[in-house]
Amino acid sequence: MAEKQVRVLYDFDAQPGSGELPVHTDELLTITRRDVGEGWWEGRNSRGEVGLFPQAYVEEIQETGPPAMPPPPLPSTYVGDTEERGDQGRRQESDAAQGQQGDGDDWDDDDWDDDDDVDSQYSSGGGAAMSPTSPPYARSQDTRPAGGNFGLHLANRDQRSASSAEQQKFGTMKRSFNRFSTFVKSGGEAYLLGTAKAVVSDADKVAVVDSEDGPVWGTHGQPFTCSVTSPKKEAKFHGIKSFIAYQVTPSFNMTPVTRRYKHFDWLHGRLEDKFAMIPVPPLPDKQVTGRYEEEFIEKRMAGLQGWVSRICRHPVVANSDVYNHFLTCADEKRWKQGKRKAEKDEFVGGSFFLTITTPEQPLQVKFVQDQVEAFSKFVKTMDDGVRDGVQVMLESCKKHRGPYKREYQKNGHVFQELGNAFSLDTRPSAMHLTEAMKHTGKTYDEIGQLFAQQPRADLEPFIEEIHEYKGILSNFPEIIEVHKGALKRVKDCQKKEGAGKLQESEAVAISARGDVISYALLAEINHFQQERVTDFKLSTQKYLREQIAFYQRIVQKLEGTLSQYDDA
Repeated sequence: MAEKQVRVLYDFDAQPGSGELPVHTDELLTITRRDVGEGWWEGRNSRGEVGLFPQAYVEEIQETGPPAMPPPPLPSTYVGDTEERGDQGRRQESDAAQGQQGDGDDWDDDDWDDDDDVDSQYSSGGGAAMSPTSPPYARSQDTRPAGGNFGLHLANRDQRSASSAEQQKFGTMKRSFNRFSTFVKSGGEAYLLGTAKAVVSDADKVAVVDSEDGPVWGTHGQPFTCSVTSPKKEAKFHGIKSFIAYQVTPSFNMTPVTRRYKHFDWLHGRLEDKFAMIPVPPLPDKQVTGRYEEEFIEKRMAGLQGWVSRICRHPVVANSDVYNHFLTCADEKRWKQGKRKAEKDEFVGGSFFLTITTPEQPLQVKFVQDQVEAFSKFVKTMDDGVRDGVQVMLESCKKHRGPYKREYQKNGHVFQELGNAFSLDTRPSAMHLTEAMKHTGKTYDEIGQLFAQQPRADLEPFIEEIHEYKGILSNFPEIIEVHKGALKRVKDCQKKEGAGKLQESEAVAISARGDVISYALLAEINHFQQERVTDFKLSTQKYLREQIAFYQRIVQKLEGTLSQYDDA
C-alpha cells in the first residue's frame, strides 16, 4: 500500500524531548502511523525526521476541508517509536473487571477512591498524590510558552510548588489541569467549525441575555438552597471500611439524601468536565489522618456547605441534570443509572456551547478583547491580593495564639505577683487593693485567652472565604486562553474567506459560533463579579462585627476590673 501524504494547515511548535515533530504551513508530510491515538498521527518530513503531530493540523492531499483547531494532549505513554496502552485503556479494563466481580458498595459501580481509605490520597483536580502534608495551594508552574497551539499545555507535564504547612487546614484548591484537552476532545473544534450536530431539547437550553451590566446568564428554574447536616460515621464490609456520611437536603423538596465525600468529589469532576467556561469552585480537601476527629468533621461539613451553596447560586450549574441527580436520588438503581447517564452526557466541554442561546446582536471583537483583557488583569491582581492576604492573616492567627496571648498573660502575672506580695499586709485597709491587684492579673490572663480564641470567630472564616476564591481564580487564566484560541481560529477563518478559500456563509457562521463562546465568557465574568461583591461585603461585615464584639468584651473586662479599685 502506497504511503499517504498530507499538507500542513497550521504551524505546530514541538516541545523538546516529547517525540513531537515541528511542522509548518503548506509543508508536505508522509504518514507513517495513524494509530497513535487521541488525535495524534506520526509522520516523516522531507528531511527524514519522524515524530508526532496533531491530526487536526493537516489535511490529506486529495481531500479538502475546513481548518481545525488545537491539538489534543499527547498519549501519556508514547515514547519514541513504541506504543503502549495509556491510562484510558487500563481504566476500561479495570471497569470491565469491576463489572465481572460485582458490586461491593450499593452506591458504587465504578472503582472510586474511598475518602476513608489510607490509599485514598488523590485529588481529582490534577490526579496528583495528596498526603496529610501536601501543600494546599499547589499551583501549576508550567512556564512553557503557549506558542501557536491554542494556548494548549500538554497533559501530565505540570509541576507543583510547595507552600507553608500552616495553610493545610484550609484545604486544597482543586483545579482541572485537563480543561484544554477536555474542550478539544469533547467537541470544541467541531462546534466552532460547525461539524458538531446534536438535537438540543428545550430542557437542555441555556440562555445568555443582555442586562445593564452586559451579558448575563438567564434565569432557569426557581432559586433554591441546600443544607449539609448530620455527619455520621458509618461502615461497610463488616466494619473493615468506615466513612462519614452527611445529610444533603435541597429546599425545593426538603427530602434528605445521604452523601459521602466521594460523591461530592464525583460531582465536582462531572461539573468541571461539562462546563468549559465556568470555574467550578474547589472542594474542601481530603484528609487521611484525623478524619474522624470532631473538629475536622465540623470543618469539612462547613466547607461542603459552602460549596453546595455556591453551586446553588449559579443559574446554570444549579439547574443541571447532574446536580439535580446528586441532590435528589436516594434509590440505588436510579443512582447508578443517573451516574452512567451523566458520564455519557453529550453536552460536555466544547459541546456544551451547542446548548447556549444568545442575543442576536453580534459582538464587536475589540469590545470583547478589551473586556476580557481588563478582567484578566483583575484576576491577576486579585489573585496576588488573595495570596498575600492569606499569608498575612495566617501570621495574625499565629500571633493571636502565641505572642499576643503570652504578652497579656505576662502582664497578668505581674499583677498577680504584686497581689501576692501585697497580701502580706494584713491590715483591713489594704485588703481591697490586694484583691483588686489580683483581679487585674486574672483579667489580663483572661484577655490573653480571648486573643487565642478570637481567630476562630473572625480571621479563620475570612481566610476560608478568600481561599475559596483563590481556587476559583486559578481556573480563569485557562478559560481565558481557551477563549483567545477560539477567537484566533475565527480570525484565521475570516482570512481564509478573504483569500477565497472559505465561503462567506461558512465564515459568518463560524464567527457567530465564536460569539456564543464570547457571550458565555462575558456572562460568567459578570456572575463572578456579582458573587464577589456580595461575598466580600458579607464576609467583611462579619469580620468587622466580630472584631467590634471582641474589643467590646475586652473593654467590659477592663471596666469591670477598674471598678474594683473604687473601694481600694
